[in-house]
Amino acid sequence: MKKKIYLAGSGGMLGEAFYRVFKDNYDIKCTDKDVNTDWLSFLDFRDLEAYRKDVYSFKPDYLFHLGAFTDLEYCEKNVDDTYATNTMSVENAVYIANELQIPLLYISTAGIFDGKKELYDDWDMPNPLGHYARSKYMGERYVVEHAHRYLVCRAGWMMGGGPGKDKKFISKLIKQLTDGKKELFIVDDKDGTPTYTVDFARNVELLIQKEYWGLYNLVCKGQTSRMEVAEELLKKLGLEGKVKLTSVTSDYFKEVYFAQRPPCERLVNKKLDLRNLNIMRDWRIALHEYIDTYYTEYLKNKF
Repeated sequence: MKKKIYLAGSGGMLGEAFYRVFKDNYDIKCTDKDVNTDWLSFLDFRDLEAYRKDVYSFKPDYLFHLGAFTDLEYCEKNVDDTYATNTMSVENAVYIANELQIPLLYISTAGIFDGKKELYDDWDMPNPLGHYARSKYMGERYVVEHAHRYLVCRAGWMMGGGPGKDKKFISKLIKQLTDGKKELFIVDDKDGTPTYTVDFARNVELLIQKEYWGLYNLVCKGQTSRMEVAEELLKKLGLEGKVKLTSVTSDYFKEVYFAQRPPCERLVNKKLDLRNLNIMRDWRIALHEYIDTYYTEYLKNKF
């Protein structure tokens, strides 16, 4: 008998990776309030009774709570909606997982740190700067303090999902390139660690199999900057020397991206390393695989 996993809020880029990684070896049910593909069914996990009823009816062995608002500007402008989605729904998940006596997976973020250090391990103390970061950290804290068995996995700069689901840095750059832009303006004051969603899901699966519960940083290997990621993307696409990368500060985009962001979101998977369970690859290898897997058809004849 396959073990059963209920994946709540799985309509985005991370949910797509979890579906891809877990669908063959587990009996899974994927839900989201945005039903954007045929393997999803509707659930708004902010509704505790609806959430409880749907999970109970599936009788899972694990509950994965994946969804959240990740647009920092939206979170700053819609504070109540942010905490209802990113924090209160996590409390719902904890209630349900504890009632069913099953493990809970919660996805946290490198964004919960203030960026004053050059590198953050699993034991560093978060200090969130804005409502997105605070709402995610409050969700993390509630899981750690109240869930009976849990995994909290902190992601970095996410890449995954392909053209249909990726709303992050890589997708935004590719959109500009396919629109014919010959100059890209890249911030030079933000450092971090990319996280390929497929690698992330595979490492979660390993932790689930080993039953090593707890809180883990879970990012790709290799610390980097926005500029280095952009340079590697141009190399991969064969556009090195054909597109100019211009270095700017975050103030250049302050009208669009007005929410406060930490200058450094670099994580290190110290606990995974110590347990010899870190199977995350270097971000460059992951980026190349991501483009090959998700963008080959999309980019055909674009350049």
